[in-house]
Amino acid sequence: MKIVVIGGTGQIGSRLVARLTAEGHEAVAASPKTGVDSITGEGLEAALDGTDVVVDVTNAPAWGDEEVLRFFTTSTGNLLAAAQKAGVGHHVALTIVGAERMPDSGYLRAKVAQENLIKESGVPYTIVRATQFFEFIAGIAQNSTVGTEVHIPPAQFQPVAVDDVVAAVADAATGPAANETVQVAGPEVFRFAEIVARVLADAQDPRTVVEDPAVGYFGAALPDDGLVPAPGTARLGTLDYAKWSSSN
Repeated sequence: MKIVVIGGTGQIGSRLVARLTAEGHEAVAASPKTGVDSITGEGLEAALDGTDVVVDVTNAPAWGDEEVLRFFTTSTGNLLAAAQKAGVGHHVALTIVGAERMPDSGYLRAKVAQENLIKESGVPYTIVRATQFFEFIAGIAQNSTVGTEVHIPPAQFQPVAVDDVVAAVADAATGPAANETVQVAGPEVFRFAEIVARVLADAQDPRTVVEDPAVGYFGAALPDDGLVPAPGTARLGTLDYAKWSSSN
């Protein structure tokens, strides 16, 4: 099976290409670094020639509301058009659990717009929604720091290891198009502040974590269940926090 991974040289994409290759597939890493640009369309037609599945794990280079919306709608539109022209039978995209629950977030509005384009395209698809990655928690803490305190909104948090996300996307790509949205999450549900505090403590970081109802999630109002799937609706990863932490 030929599988083209758009964003195939990034954190998720590079691991996905390696996994699919190990499974015996012809996995192609497509990104501007390899001469394939989903925004300009450069190299797309050649990359998709003879392709069975396209997997989109791209991320926007800028996070301004207009910029991120332009990126995801332009990139996704170009990919879908190229896929239809090439006769690609399955479009897989990685998005975010709870995207529709935080309309104040320009980034998440853009991800919802991306999903809608895919659903309306007529191309068989599987959308894989993932919760936040363990690998991102330190960055979240950094962006939430005020002085010596880390201010975290009161909410549930169900982080997942990147490798578990890669496994879920690989399974979606090598299986039949579901024509629906599937979800992947970590095996444990925490209070958001609790897991941030654990990550900092394990790194011997002296900052204090404060659960603060006045702050949002990257500026967006965050419902208590805004970042977690409903119970029983998601595939759960194999790595809990302790296992992930011991291997990183």
